[in-house]
Amino acid sequence: MKREGIIFIISAPSGAGKTTLCKEVIDIFRNLRHSVSYTTRQARPGEVHGRDYFFVSPDEFQRMTAAGEFAEWAEVHGNLYGTAVKTLEEYRKSGVDVILDIDCQGAHQLKERYQGGVFIFILPPSFKELRRRLDNRNSDSVEVIERRIECAAAEIKESRWYDYIIVNDVFSKAVEELKSVLIAERCRTRRVLDAVAEMFDIT
Repeated sequence: MKREGIIFIISAPSGAGKTTLCKEVIDIFRNLRHSVSYTTRQARPGEVHGRDYFFVSPDEFQRMTAAGEFAEWAEVHGNLYGTAVKTLEEYRKSGVDVILDIDCQGAHQLKERYQGGVFIFILPPSFKELRRRLDNRNSDSVEVIERRIECAAAEIKESRWYDYIIVNDVFSKAVEELKSVLIAERCRTRRVLDAVAEMFDIT
């Protein structure tokens, strides 16, 4: 059935595992893509330009912001992140669902812009486990990790306005819960009613 693509917005404190969860469900579902964000931060080991992020200079990011090319953008931990309007519109109009892995600031902006967006918040099971995961990354300094932990408390408070909350304690269970949300939203009446009406000649 032809329908408009769904925008799934997923947020979480750094280290909660949202990026890994997103990659897992994208491998499972047909017609589901990951929106590649723009960022001014340096690439981490193993990250690839155009696959994980579009890594751009602060000047280029500011040019895009001034030109109105971002559907949302925010400064997070001293770096800029943004989602291109063109990317979302192409997916939405072509009927392809898209996952955005973004912070709460960007999610707020998209909440105002896209009424049909689905907002999902990923929680760690505890602050202790969150710190352990950040330590195990071996990619951030002690100072950066401390700053991320401090930000996590404020970010978790934001979860109250999201449509769904998933606790990523046991990864396989979190994957199943995220899959359930995606399947349910694809079957939501308002998304498929026009196609059903055409199929069965319902007026």
